[in-house]
Amino acid sequence: MPDEKNRYHRFVLLGLILLLSIIIFKELQPYLGGFFGAFTLFILLKGMMVKLVEKYNWRKGLSASVIVLGTTIFILIPLTGFGLLAADTISGISIDPAQIMRTMREFSDSIEERIGITLFTPENLSFVPRAGSTIMQALVSGLSSMVINGIIAIFLLYFMLVSYQPLEKASNEMLPFSQENKQILREETKSIIQANAIGIPMVAITQGILAYVGYLSFGVSNPLVYAVLVACTTIIPVVGTSLVWVPIGISALAQGDIARGILLLCYGLLIIGGSDTILRFVLQKRLANIHPLITFFGVIMGLAMFGFWGIIFGPLLISLLLLFFNMYRHDFIPGSTAQPRITTKENGKGGILFRRKQAK
Repeated sequence: MPDEKNRYHRFVLLGLILLLSIIIFKELQPYLGGFFGAFTLFILLKGMMVKLVEKYNWRKGLSASVIVLGTTIFILIPLTGFGLLAADTISGISIDPAQIMRTMREFSDSIEERIGITLFTPENLSFVPRAGSTIMQALVSGLSSMVINGIIAIFLLYFMLVSYQPLEKASNEMLPFSQENKQILREETKSIIQANAIGIPMVAITQGILAYVGYLSFGVSNPLVYAVLVACTTIIPVVGTSLVWVPIGISALAQGDIARGILLLCYGLLIIGGSDTILRFVLQKRLANIHPLITFFGVIMGLAMFGFWGIIFGPLLISLLLLFFNMYRHDFIPGSTAQPRITTKENGKGGILFRRKQAK
């Protein structure tokens, strides 16, 4: 009888925890970016906090204050400033759909005269006004919430750093895994967050600089505006920066400047687009190598669910699902040689989904 009563109380308590969690999650949904930002920064900076407290014997409050101050000055303020610059740049762009369609028709007519192939019709040009306004609204609305979420992230980061030991203890108690899998989960989560939190900004900044230098050299008007747009579009899967450099090159071709248009397209494809491939290859050797499909679907899902921080937590959620799947295969399916890893590194440790580590 006492066991049944304890079981009843346990399920009631779990039900109340779940109910309250859903209510709080629903009400705080607009501010999830701040929570995710704090968690991201905590994962990246926890090692520094441990070193200051346990190696140099600093007080927890002082250590957390120094780390938060440095993070605010060197990370959040530049990131927020870039976001506001991008939002101001994008909102200041005046899009005239009629002019765009007129330019595309003129370009289409010139091509049709030379090769006899119809490229554009009124029907397949109808997407231009809708696509332009939708992209602009999505980018501006996503960037405009960064300030308030940045403030939330700062406050949460301080208290998370001060309480890093109780947080670690609570996670060890609550996670329903073996000690080995708990360690693997911590390592994989840190690797995925590092790969996205460090890799994506580095790629964006590099491509923005390359775009600015190229557009300045080719005499493109407002090169800084287009460089900012290139940096912003690096997070968009598959098409990415081509949303910027393809229209610029086509615009030059439509104006009759064939040589400059071809050069702009080649520069965009080989230099701006090629730098993305090279940088990601280098970063994957230094950081975690995440399967491209995880990144692709994760960014699409994450941006829709969480806004800006979704570029980190979208891939993380999908990676965790696959990680748990591998853990289940490893622990509960007899004869399975699957390893509970998702990421790979240069030293060959770890593994993506369905990759199996050879037995020693």
